[in-house]
Amino acid sequence: MRFASKKEQSSPHPGLLFVIILVFVLLTHARLLQLPYFWDEAGYYVPAARDLFLTGNLIPHSTTSNAHPPLVMAWLALWWKVVGYTPLVTRTAMLVVATFSLLGVLRLAAKVSNFPIAIASTLCTALYAVFFAQSSLAQVDLAAAGFTFWALSAWLENQFFAAALWFSLAALAKETAILTPLVLVAWEIVGFFVHKNRLRIFWQQDGETNILVPRRVAYLFIPVLPLVAWYAYHYSRTGYIFGNPEFFRYNVAATLNPTRIVLALALRIWQVFGYLHLWVLTVAALLAMWLLPPLHDSQGERPRITLPQQMIFYVVIAAHVVAMALIGGAVLARYMLPAIPLVIVLCVSTLWRRFPYWHAGIACVVFAFVMAWFSNPPYGFAPEDNLAYRDYILLHEDAERFLEARYPMARVLTAWPASDEITRPWLGYITRPMRVVRIENFSLEEVLSAADFRSNYEVALVFSTKYDPGPTPRDRWQTWTRLKSRFFGFHRDLPPAAIARILGGHIVYSPSPRRGQWIAVIEVEKSGRQNADIPGAQGNRLHGRYLSMMAARSRLRLSETDE
Repeated sequence: MRFASKKEQSSPHPGLLFVIILVFVLLTHARLLQLPYFWDEAGYYVPAARDLFLTGNLIPHSTTSNAHPPLVMAWLALWWKVVGYTPLVTRTAMLVVATFSLLGVLRLAAKVSNFPIAIASTLCTALYAVFFAQSSLAQVDLAAAGFTFWALSAWLENQFFAAALWFSLAALAKETAILTPLVLVAWEIVGFFVHKNRLRIFWQQDGETNILVPRRVAYLFIPVLPLVAWYAYHYSRTGYIFGNPEFFRYNVAATLNPTRIVLALALRIWQVFGYLHLWVLTVAALLAMWLLPPLHDSQGERPRITLPQQMIFYVVIAAHVVAMALIGGAVLARYMLPAIPLVIVLCVSTLWRRFPYWHAGIACVVFAFVMAWFSNPPYGFAPEDNLAYRDYILLHEDAERFLEARYPMARVLTAWPASDEITRPWLGYITRPMRVVRIENFSLEEVLSAADFRSNYEVALVFSTKYDPGPTPRDRWQTWTRLKSRFFGFHRDLPPAAIARILGGHIVYSPSPRRGQWIAVIEVEKSGRQNADIPGAQGNRLHGRYLSMMAARSRLRLSETDE
C-alpha cells in the first residue's frame, strides 16, 4: 500500500524543476560564489578534498583525519579535476548539491501533501538562513540531509531498494545520517508489536498489514554496510575508527555529561523550532491549529498529512534532537538540517489546511527568513548560520592582504582559523605563506601567556573568534557564563586595544567592525615591559593575572610554519 496522498497531482518534470531551482539558488548566491574558504571549510573539508584531488588518497594528510566519509570531498575533487581549483568552482558544486537537496524536499512534500504545499515548503527551506548559508559552503551536513529527504520520499512510496540506496549515500556524506534509517528500524519494530493495539493508526493506513515489516527492516540495515566498510578502511590506514582521538573526545566522550545534555537538548529544540526567525512559521502553525477549523473546498475538507506519515516525520525530528544533544562538541545548527525541513513541511501543510490567507502567511514567513540573513540574533551564534560568515571573510581577506603586503617576512601571532588562512595560500586569502605562532584564542589567559613569548613574533593578527552581540542582561548571570565556558567552549576575546597593551605593541590596522565581528593587526615593540603602558589599578590587576598565568604558557603553540 502506498503512503502517497490519495489525490495524485501532476507536476512538472523533475529535470525542469531541478533547472528552475538551480537558477534560483545561483542568483540568490551570486555575491558569495568567489569568497575564500571559511572556518571549517578551511580547517578540514577543503584540505581533505584537495588532498584527494592531488593524490587520490581518501585519507587526508594536510589535516588530521576526522573519519568523515569521503563522498562530498570526492564530489569536490571531481569538479576541480574537470573545471579547475577555484572557490567559484567549489561553491557552484555545493550549490548543485543544495539544488538536489531542495528537489528532495519538494518531492517529499509532494508525496505527503500536494504540489502547492511542496512549492511553498521548498521555497521556505531554500530561504531559511541556516540552509541558505550552508548551500554554498563546502561542508557535508547539507548533502547528508538532501540524500535523507530523497530516501524518506522513496520510503513513503514503499520503494525499499531506492530508499536504501539514498540512505547509503547519506551515510557516506556524513556518518550521523545513519541515524535516520536506524530510528526507522526501531519505529518499524515497535509498530510490528502494536499491530493489534489501537495505536496501530500511527503505523498503518487503509488496512495495511505487517507482512512487509521484516523486509523493510532488512532494507534499512543496508546503509550500515558501506559505512562499516569506510570505517574499516579508515582503521586500516590510520589505526583509529571514529576520527583521531582528540576529535572523538571533543565530539563524544566530553559531551556525555547530564547537565550538558539537558542544556544541549534545550538548544537543539530551539534550533529546530525557533532559531533565526523559524519561530515565525512554527508559532503561526500552532495558532492556526488551535484557533482555526479546517478549510473546505470543492472536494470537501482539506486533508492533513496522514498520521503514519506525520509520525515518521516526528520520530526523525525527535531522533535528531536527542542524538545531537548527546554528541557534537559544538552545538551547531547545521547538524539539524535533516530535521528542520520536515518541521517546515508540517507547518506549511497546517497553514494551507486551516488559514484562508495562507499564501500571505507564507509570504510573511519568507520575508522573516530573508531578514534573518542580515540581522544577527541578540545572543552568541555561529556566523556560518547566516551572512555573518561573509562579514568574517571580508574582514579577514582585507586584513591578511594588508599583513602580507606590509609584513611579508614577519612571524605572526594569531589563532585558528587565521593561522591556516595565512599559511595556506590555496585557501584564497594571501599569495604566499607566512610564519605563524599560534594561540587558542584572544581571551585574557591566552594573551597573557603569549605576552611572555614576545621574542617569538613581530606582529599579531587578532580577531573575534566568537560572535559578540555586545552587553546583554544575561551577562550578569554568572552561572550561565560558567556553564557555557565549561560545556560549550565559551570565552570572551579581549578588544584589540587591550591586546595591544598587554603585548606591548600598537595597532597598525583596524577596520570598522562588521555587526559584532572585528579584526586588527598589531605591531609588537621589542622594548619596554609588558603592561608598562597600562595605568593604575588596571595595570596591577593585569600584571597579577599575568603572574598567575605563567604556568599556562605551555599551551602556546610555537609551531612556526613555513609551508
